[in-house]
Amino acid sequence: MLNSSITLQEVNAKGWVRTFRNNQFIALNDGSTINNIQCVVDFENTPEETLKRITTGAAISVTGTLAESKGAGQQYEIQVAKLQILGDSDPEKFPMQPKKHSLEFLRENAHLRVRTNSFGAIMRIRSVLSFAVHSYFQQKGFVYVNTPIITGADAEGAGEMFQVTSLPLDNLPKTEEGNIDYKKDFFGKHTNLTVSGQLEGETFAMALGQIYTFGPTFRAENSNTSRHLAEFWMIEPEVAFNDLDANMDLAEDFIQYVIKYALDNCADDLKFLEARLLEEEKSKPQAERSEMTLLEKLNFVLENNFKRVSYTEAIDILRDSTPNKKKKFSYIINEWGADLQSEHERYLVEKHFKCPVILFDYPANIKAFYMRLNEDGKTVRAMDILFPGIGEIVGGSQREERYDVLIEKMKDLGIDEKELYWYLDTRRFGSAVHSGFGLGFERLVLFVTGMSNIRDVIPFPRTPMNAEF
Repeated sequence: MLNSSITLQEVNAKGWVRTFRNNQFIALNDGSTINNIQCVVDFENTPEETLKRITTGAAISVTGTLAESKGAGQQYEIQVAKLQILGDSDPEKFPMQPKKHSLEFLRENAHLRVRTNSFGAIMRIRSVLSFAVHSYFQQKGFVYVNTPIITGADAEGAGEMFQVTSLPLDNLPKTEEGNIDYKKDFFGKHTNLTVSGQLEGETFAMALGQIYTFGPTFRAENSNTSRHLAEFWMIEPEVAFNDLDANMDLAEDFIQYVIKYALDNCADDLKFLEARLLEEEKSKPQAERSEMTLLEKLNFVLENNFKRVSYTEAIDILRDSTPNKKKKFSYIINEWGADLQSEHERYLVEKHFKCPVILFDYPANIKAFYMRLNEDGKTVRAMDILFPGIGEIVGGSQREERYDVLIEKMKDLGIDEKELYWYLDTRRFGSAVHSGFGLGFERLVLFVTGMSNIRDVIPFPRTPMNAEF
C-alpha cells in the first residue's frame, strides 16, 4: 500500500497500533516495513467504546479508501470506513508504549521488543542477511550441508562445551573404577552440543568440492560480554583445493556480497538504525564517537580492499604503537607469540590501516590443531578478518592435509586419534589441500545494524545465567 500508485481503491489492512492521536489518526504497522500507514478514523461516527479500545499494541483490521494524505510525513493514508478490534492491548500493562526504552529493559521483554521500530528493523535485516548467505553460496555452486548439533568431537579443542546426556543426574551410573558410565547413556558415549560444524564439513568438502554449513553452535564459555553468546549461528564454508590465499579471497568476496545485499534491500531499516545510532552517540564523549555513520561504515567495507598483514608484521606495528608505549592498552604487547585482544585488532583496523584487515600466519601454539603448519615450523596458515568496531569477524585457515603432521599435532595436544578416526580418514584416502573459515552470523548482524551488544541481534539471547523465553 505504501508503494501503491493507485488511490481511491478500497483496501484492507491488518496490523498493530503504534500510536493513536486525537481520537482520529492511527499509525498502523504490520511488521513488513519500518514505515507505518496512517489510518484516519471518522471519530464522530465511531462508537466511543471502539475508540477506547484503539490502544498501542492492539491488533486491528481496517477497511477503507486509500487516498493521498493531506498531512505531512506520509504520501498515502487509509480513510477508514470499517474498523474491527482483533485483539485488545491494555495500555496500563503493555510494556512497549511509544517512548524511549533502555536496551536492558527491552532484553527483559525479548518476546515483545520486536514490536519496537529498532528491533523490527534489526530482525528484518537479520532475515535478509540470512537469505544473502544462502544466495551467495548457492550461486557459486556450493552444497549446503547440515552438520550434527550433537557430537562427540571438540572441533576447537577448547573444552568449553555443553554436555548432552539422558542419564539421571541424581543417580549417575558408575563404572567399577568409579567414573561415570557413559556406555549407559543415550548415545553410548560422552556427547556435547557442537562448537563448530567444521570437522564434519571438511569430510563433505573432500567429496563434494565446496560446501557450507549455516546453523546453531554452542559455547559454554562463561563470558558475560557484549560480544559473546552461549548459542549463536555460524557460517562455515569448506573448499577442496583452496589454499590460504584463495580462502582469503573467498571470505572477502562473501562479506562484501552480503553487506551490499543488505544495503540494496534494507534501505529504510538501515536509514532508521543510522539515525538511532547518531542519536545514541550524542550522549558519548567526542573521543568515543564513531568517525563514520553506519552507512559510511558499510560502504567503507565495500569500497576498500582488505589489507593483508602477517601476524609478525602486526606484532611489530602494535609493539611500536603509541598506546602500547604509553601503556594505554589493557594488554601490553611485549613479544612475538602474544594472543591479540580486541583492543589490538581494533587499533590495527581503525587507527593504523584505516581499512578492514586480514591477519595471517599466526603462531601455531595459539591456534587449533587442524591448521596447516608452515615450513618455519612455528606458524600456521591461519587467517582472521578484523572489522572496525567489532574486531575479529572471521576466523579460518588452510587445513593440515598431511596425515603424519596432523597425527603429530594431535599427539602433542593429547587429542585421541580413535575419537577422530573418521576425520583422519580424509587424510588417508585422497587427501588434498583444502581451506575454510567460520563467520559468527551475529557478529555480522551486529556490524550491519550498528548495534553494540550481540544480545540485541538474536531473537532470544542465551548467555550465562540467562535462558529466558
